[in-house]
Amino acid sequence: MKTIAPRFRHLLLLLLAVTGALLAGAAPVSAHAALTGSDPKQGAVVEQAPTRVSLTFSEEVAMSDGSVRVLDPAGKRVDTGKTTDLGGTTYGVPLHSGLPDGTFTVAYQVVSADSHPVSGAFTFSIGAPSKTAAALPDQTAGGGVVGGLYGVGRYLSYAGFILTVGGAAFVLACWPRGAGVRPVQRVVVGGWITLTGATLAMLLMRGSYTGSGAVGDIFDLTLLGQVLQTKSGAALVSRLLLLAAAALFIAVLFGAYEKRTDPKEKKDLTFGLAIGGAVVAAGLAATWAMAEHASTGIQAGLAMPVDVLHLLSVAAWLGGLTTLLVALYRAPSIEATAVRRFSRVAFCAVSTLAATGLYQSWRQVGSWSALTGTRYGQLLLLKIGLVAVMVGVAWISRKWTGRLSEGLAAPEAAATTPIEERTRSEEAVTVPTGGASKGSSSGASSGDAGGNAGSGPGADTGSGSGSDVDDKRSAQLARQRAALATARDKRIRDADPGRSGLRRSVLTEAGVAVVLLVVTTVLTSTEPGRTEEEAKAVTAAASQRSGPLSLKLPFDTGGQDGKGTLLLDMDPGRTGSNDMHVYVERPNGKAFDIPEVKVSFTLAAKKLGPLPVVPDHIATGHWSASGVQIPVAGDWKIAVTVRTSDIDQVTVTKNVKIG
Repeated sequence: MKTIAPRFRHLLLLLLAVTGALLAGAAPVSAHAALTGSDPKQGAVVEQAPTRVSLTFSEEVAMSDGSVRVLDPAGKRVDTGKTTDLGGTTYGVPLHSGLPDGTFTVAYQVVSADSHPVSGAFTFSIGAPSKTAAALPDQTAGGGVVGGLYGVGRYLSYAGFILTVGGAAFVLACWPRGAGVRPVQRVVVGGWITLTGATLAMLLMRGSYTGSGAVGDIFDLTLLGQVLQTKSGAALVSRLLLLAAAALFIAVLFGAYEKRTDPKEKKDLTFGLAIGGAVVAAGLAATWAMAEHASTGIQAGLAMPVDVLHLLSVAAWLGGLTTLLVALYRAPSIEATAVRRFSRVAFCAVSTLAATGLYQSWRQVGSWSALTGTRYGQLLLLKIGLVAVMVGVAWISRKWTGRLSEGLAAPEAAATTPIEERTRSEEAVTVPTGGASKGSSSGASSGDAGGNAGSGPGADTGSGSGSDVDDKRSAQLARQRAALATARDKRIRDADPGRSGLRRSVLTEAGVAVVLLVVTTVLTSTEPGRTEEEAKAVTAAASQRSGPLSLKLPFDTGGQDGKGTLLLDMDPGRTGSNDMHVYVERPNGKAFDIPEVKVSFTLAAKKLGPLPVVPDHIATGHWSASGVQIPVAGDWKIAVTVRTSDIDQVTVTKNVKIG
């Protein structure tokens, strides 16, 4: 043990350092829904005050009253606070009438479909831009102290689930005798306590986490009531109810099950515990599947049961591995058959993980570019690498398991008997009981009494004192023998190369599992690569069509005063209604009038057009038309006909993309 303990401490410190580095380097929860459009647009200057502000996201979001705030230049709210669903992924909030000119700020804070908070802000102006006194929160949704605590809760909940489910499965499927081993009991009970505490804390923090982020709002019962009406709140409450059932399961596993001696009764109880435990474990896993990544996106109906199976496989593998490690270091003994059984269980779990993980990777990433170009894809590659390392170490563990089963037949037969029983047996054989001591003393006293009748009372007193001393010496001797037996058992286990090698390989495997758990937890709070790329594409497309269209077209009709330049502006320059302005300038840049200007739009790919537009003359060299309709997006040909006299005219064209 002296050679293994320092290595164990060093590896543990290394694991804590790596875990701390990953936790410290984990960025706040990234947005899982992106703002792709708004009306008015970001940075737009409108002539008249709008009646409402609408926001369009890349996916559906959960929005409550007050999720969108509109602030005037003085920082006062000018919205009604009542958000409305305008259809699809567009949401709006009405504005009060009589708004002043200046720059307005729109701040939003919503929850994406996979339960992660999203926040942001933008500005628009009425009449003309101005200075603004609007003050926005410094921290983003999901950040700050509450965001950090909520993140810790997520890590602890996953760890607790793995220890509870995996430890119990290890006992039932691999090592039934482990139900009576205290260190194993502590693993499962500790996992249950961790999962319960983390779930309760996350439920209390959920309202503040997705809202203000203030620590004082953690115990706001109003926010808690709102959380209970959301998908995430329902999942957390369901988890707490299932944990109550799990507590009953654990009590039976480490109570009635451990005390059963009749083989038939124990077999029936094992079957009942296996069925009940599987139902509870699947229910606990479903509380994650129903509220996070698996519940959104493509094929959600298939993805959720696959996610449940994936989580159960992780728990069976990593939780069982942790329990095995504790048994190898803390339990009096463990049979090689239990290790071999776990090896088979771990193989099935890893095979299931590979199948379900392959499907999840395709669903969440979707393309090779997302696998290497997004944070989710990069974390997924790291996770795959860690799993490969664990499988390699597990293969080494299987070799040590074979050696353990070959070389430990005799030692394990002795080690299988609990130390307490061996100690009691030795005491019964070698340690005189108190009754025997008293009997001997009585015999001596009687003999003495026959020779000296006057010394009877004194002899009885002396024999009583000797008996007390013998009892103390017997108890001390029993403790010494028990300590020697324990030390002997440890020496036998530590001296065996098979067991020592298995300890080292399992310890290494558990160390990699700790890092893998951290990476997996970060992965669940990172925007999937598929949705990130889709959001980028939508945002890019929106940015391409958000600016007004401006064209400069030189013309020459061939007649007198027939040369000049056309300036055509369209706002907003996208599908739907547009405002068009046409300016005519001489070569020297001065505006001048001409008899006629006509504009037409043609989309050859869709066989649309030409759609004629005859603008109205507004001022010298200025023509305008309102409500110019562009029905669909595409590459449109804009043709402008300029007539400078009764017979001199020319048509100039330009191909532009209007989206």
